[in-house]
Amino acid sequence: MLALLADPHAWASLLTLTALEIVLGIDNVIFLSIVTGRLPAEQQPRARRIGLGLAAVMRVGLLLAIAWIIGLTAPLFTVLDFTLSWRDLVLIGGGGFLLVKGTLEVHHTVEGEAAEASVGSATFTAAIAQIVALDIVFSLDSVITAVGMSRHLPVMIAAVLIAVGVMLVAAEAVSGFINRHPTVKMLALSFLLLVGVALIADGLHFHIPRGYLYFAIAFSAGVEGLNLVAKRARARRRSRA
Repeated sequence: MLALLADPHAWASLLTLTALEIVLGIDNVIFLSIVTGRLPAEQQPRARRIGLGLAAVMRVGLLLAIAWIIGLTAPLFTVLDFTLSWRDLVLIGGGGFLLVKGTLEVHHTVEGEAAEASVGSATFTAAIAQIVALDIVFSLDSVITAVGMSRHLPVMIAAVLIAVGVMLVAAEAVSGFINRHPTVKMLALSFLLLVGVALIADGLHFHIPRGYLYFAIAFSAGVEGLNLVAKRARARRRSRA
């Protein structure tokens, strides 16, 4: 362990992997924000903490079972020369869940008054169950990335825990911002739909580089940021008139 602390390559691996895990965690934070936004206000922070705590536990547990994780990528069965593994099935199932959940949330958001009436209608247990379901998918994706990036288990665990800590700090601000701005919420839902498509594609062995996805959402977020700035400027001008 002391030799690992003195190894500059281990530190470089930790920094790189931590940054990558934080980027991959964006999906998790956005999903948490959408799901917990339908809970009563006093329950939302607790649900976010539980969701991210479970994400940390799942990621570390999966890292401690690396041999089992590697086994998940082994062929499970073949249909018409197309081979599927447990990992593929988990990704396809998780992507399908995101598509259904994202579509339903878009519908509620577009409904306007009906959407307002539905805020606070979700149960705490149902929200946690949805978070756990997607935590499994996101954790599997995160851990497989960690295994491919580093050979040292302590480095992988440290990177995952640091990333979850950053997500925990950011979750409150991200959730509040999304819930205060309906257009940002719609953008976040579109991102979840995009991630759902990417997960299904990965499960079908058609990999869409995450860089493309994050560039698309970053560009859209930049445009939405300019819209919000312009909206505030118009509001200030009207208040002075």
